[in-house]
Amino acid sequence: MNVIWSFHWKQGKRIAILAIAMLLFAGVLYAEVGPSNLISIPTASTASPGAIYKVQTDQKVVALTFDISWGEKTPGPVLDVLEKKGLKKATFFLSGPWTSTHPEIAKRIRTMGFEIGSHGHLHKNFSQYSNDWIHDQVKKAEEAIFDTTGVKTKLIRTPNGDFNKRVLEKLHSMGYTTIQWDTDSLDWKNPGVDTIVNRVLSKAHPGDIILMHASDSCKQTVEALPRIIDGLREKGYEFVTVTELIAGTNTRSKAE
Repeated sequence: MNVIWSFHWKQGKRIAILAIAMLLFAGVLYAEVGPSNLISIPTASTASPGAIYKVQTDQKVVALTFDISWGEKTPGPVLDVLEKKGLKKATFFLSGPWTSTHPEIAKRIRTMGFEIGSHGHLHKNFSQYSNDWIHDQVKKAEEAIFDTTGVKTKLIRTPNGDFNKRVLEKLHSMGYTTIQWDTDSLDWKNPGVDTIVNRVLSKAHPGDIILMHASDSCKQTVEALPRIIDGLREKGYEFVTVTELIAGTNTRSKAE
């Protein structure tokens, strides 16, 4: 019995000495770096907001998205293709000035049941401007879209897809979710219809957000779109809005 007690006492003594040493070290560290400089581990409540590129899912669903910032020759035919193909789920990101100057097309997007998000006001990189400027731009677009379509936007795709951590935090504080993409069709480069189609069909994956455009600068989108829709359907994909995609799966996002 005495042997057992001696072993426990020696073990306890070692633990006590180790604990005191750790406390002394922590005290020295606190005194040197100060409470405000100690490293903290981010939690769900403190993590910075991110931009959503895709979602993690095993379901064969994709979100087809279109940016529109100018023109009247391409948007209508894009809508005609979607209508002809019976595709009822897509998300359009509209700029404020375009919405105000093309109200009939914007209203048609709404009437057809497609989701509408914001593409900002002026097509300039948000990261190069102040938070006040960003606030003004977002509000101008928000008001233009609401006045024309009755939609209060909650999703935003920044002009040129440009953002940084500060921009994300500002948009989040305004109640917006920043949406990017994981598959870029490159239709904005007009690389050729076959190139656009093959790029989307080869890169699309479950939970993908696909970037396309319906501005007049994209001259090959209308011809490529039917083949993209048919090709994705042949692969077993269904089309959903961005909001449905986010709501139905685990979001995969990035913060920059």
